[in-house]
Amino acid sequence: MRHATEHADLPTAELSTALRGGPFHVALRAAIAARGLPLQRVQHHLSRHGVKVGVTSLSYWQQGARRPQRPESLRAVRALEEILQLPDESLIRLLAEADEQPAADRPAGRSYRTLVAASDILDRLRAELDCSPDDGLHTLGHHERVRIGARRELAGREAHHIVRAHRDGVDRFVAVHHGDPGSSPVDMRVRALENCRTGRVRWDQDSGVLVTELLFGTRLRSGDTFLFRYGIDDGTAGASREYLHRFGLPGGQYALQVCFDAAALPARCHRFAQQSPAAPRSGRRELPVTEPHHCAHVVEPRIRPGIVGIAWDWE
Repeated sequence: MRHATEHADLPTAELSTALRGGPFHVALRAAIAARGLPLQRVQHHLSRHGVKVGVTSLSYWQQGARRPQRPESLRAVRALEEILQLPDESLIRLLAEADEQPAADRPAGRSYRTLVAASDILDRLRAELDCSPDDGLHTLGHHERVRIGARRELAGREAHHIVRAHRDGVDRFVAVHHGDPGSSPVDMRVRALENCRTGRVRWDQDSGVLVTELLFGTRLRSGDTFLFRYGIDDGTAGASREYLHRFGLPGGQYALQVCFDAAALPARCHRFAQQSPAAPRSGRRELPVTEPHHCAHVVEPRIRPGIVGIAWDWE
């Protein structure tokens, strides 16, 4: 009986420790475990408090893959304190302490779990658009311009694609946008800028992933080249700290330019690469932020499968 009592007290002891020292996701996970509630029940209790949060979001929060930031999410955290019978402000305090961490102490970049979860969601959204992994297009050139706004947010981006069809009948491209933690795809706007128009749009609110069809208005024959340009207005999340692009197939040139608002200039920038989400980051190189345009950029002469990105630190 003594051992059984000790095991029964373990969740409570872990919870007390986590509430004192954090971090937030460990405390939340310990609180849910201590109450013995499955996430579906937690979601049900939240809905009774008038707060809508997906099970996926709750899972991300307790894993540390995402952190509640939007006003609705912070309402959910306060409701969770009551549902999980926690002291007032206990979880909110841990979130505030995380926001006060120096930039150097924060986890760098998107976690492996976040990238893998987004890949699973992306597969589902692409399937809803009847898009196969082979879209019939080979990338000859891909240039992206990312805008960081005065609030340090990912304000939006524009992409210019040069492609060649490797089979007959290709008439569209499915573009993907993955917002920063706390973003709201339902509030984003897709803009067809050149040689295309917007088709169906799908998104996953919890993960911040949006996919959209860009319709060419013509059917390409194998060997045909095509140029098109589109933009996505975002601005729905908090401070952005990096932008990355994941490539599944080899291709031509890729250029990424990140442009900062004059009111929100970073302390430093660097490029990075990864062979896969599970691999360590490599190829780090400091990048200058040019004047007077406040931009940093990387150019990859040949696209290889993997991840390329730019990260930055705020003062």
